[in-house]
Amino acid sequence: MEEDQLINTYRECIGPLYTFVSRRCGADRGLAEDVTQETWLRALASWRSSGPPTNPPAWLRTVARNLLLNYYRRAPLLSIETLPSDWESRFSENGSDWDTPGDAALLNWGLARMNQGQARLLEAFHLDGRPVRDIAQEMGVSERAVEGRLRRARSKLRKKLEPLVRSEGGPR
Repeated sequence: MEEDQLINTYRECIGPLYTFVSRRCGADRGLAEDVTQETWLRALASWRSSGPPTNPPAWLRTVARNLLLNYYRRAPLLSIETLPSDWESRFSENGSDWDTPGDAALLNWGLARMNQGQARLLEAFHLDGRPVRDIAQEMGVSERAVEGRLRRARSKLRKKLEPLVRSEGGPR
């Protein structure tokens, strides 16, 4: 990839990439900057040797998502102070804002321990704010099927988080 192409791709992609990462880490600016920078460094290394992918923004989002999930997989159990007191209400069918670092850490800690399909479904709905209709179209299933899958995924996520909350003596 030529230098001019890299610069243009950087200018087009860096803002949306930072927004994508920041939304997933609850506006933890330091983490968002680190992940965005590491993603771009990996892109440079990969694209210089093997050429750019057909869809650079999608490639960047995938790498950033994986870096964040790896970060949260390695993260120790959250302390009870980081858990929002209304943590169970965060899984409502109407979605929720996961806009603080504590909220994002809680959500991502659980997502990093779920199967990829359910985690991506919850991300699409809760983090990206995508409507059920759009998710259903993309998946090629009915809206009702997506709603059912979301309910099951939320239930699994709750089950992943409940032992953490209970073991810390937090809200039940």
